[in-house]
Amino acid sequence: MGKRKKYIGSCQVSKIKTYTLNGYPQKVLLEGKNSSSPIIIYLHGGPGSPVPFCAGSRGMFPEITDPFILVYWDQLGCGMNDYPIDDTFSVDSYTQMTVDLVKAVRNDFPENPINLFGVSWGSVLAANAAVRVPELINRILVYGQVTTNLFFNQEVFDTLENAALSRKEKEDLAYLKTVDSIGQKDIMAMAALIRHHTEGYQAKNGGRTPMEKVIWGLLTSPDYSIKDFKAVAVNGTRKNQSLFQELILLNLRSSLKSVTVPYLILQGDTDIVTSTKGVEAFVKESGNENLHFAVVKNSGHIPGRDGMAYVIEKGFAFLRPAP
Repeated sequence: MGKRKKYIGSCQVSKIKTYTLNGYPQKVLLEGKNSSSPIIIYLHGGPGSPVPFCAGSRGMFPEITDPFILVYWDQLGCGMNDYPIDDTFSVDSYTQMTVDLVKAVRNDFPENPINLFGVSWGSVLAANAAVRVPELINRILVYGQVTTNLFFNQEVFDTLENAALSRKEKEDLAYLKTVDSIGQKDIMAMAALIRHHTEGYQAKNGGRTPMEKVIWGLLTSPDYSIKDFKAVAVNGTRKNQSLFQELILLNLRSSLKSVTVPYLILQGDTDIVTSTKGVEAFVKESGNENLHFAVVKNSGHIPGRDGMAYVIEKGFAFLRPAP
């Protein structure tokens, strides 16, 4: 704790601010060693999964906050900003929150380059913001880019058909391949099959993210209450169906083809959730020179230990200004 407290005290930027994003007041942590550093706004996955870079993470990631100012935003419905997310919320609701956050940070730091770092669901928000306010964004880094046919695509079906499914699971898969109207239960069933029988979410090699360290850091956070900590996992997004159903039907290809800011997509080599093969093929045929692509070895849709190291070392290098 002493080392963490000392580091926090050494940062020129280290504060919780409340911004109004799409009409909702939300608390955001901003942290950086130097006030003149480029900024990274982290757009987490889920919806509703803010780890590992939560608003309770002050002092935990000096490898990022030494060269950058990191903006930790627990999106509405989780963590510090827990809130009941009903089915009136849409992808556009969160896109507007993201745009409002970019504008608010630009207002506070008018001279600093602003970059976005989106993961999975966060990649949707990053892509949409890139189209809406490209003049405010320097560069974008994404891990696990959503494009189209999330979960329900031929690669997922083929991979699961070659897996050691039980008789009941084979019946479930046969149903999921033909279901006309995909509901929340169908999405959860498909996610469970992928998680249990493939490396789509987590690669076997590459090591696991040290979550014990992250959990302890959040439990001892100077900013998180126990309520906030619990809302990292069990939160206001859990009953929402509209966001996940919209995600399943989403097609971001047109938006990505029109991106005008440098945009690096990192994909784990075992990821079939946001199909790495599909994303790579799309980037190649898009004709957009702003889109860049790299495969992260021994990593799935959720980056493990080695995958996260690659993101921080190689991915964040893409966001640093040229010397």
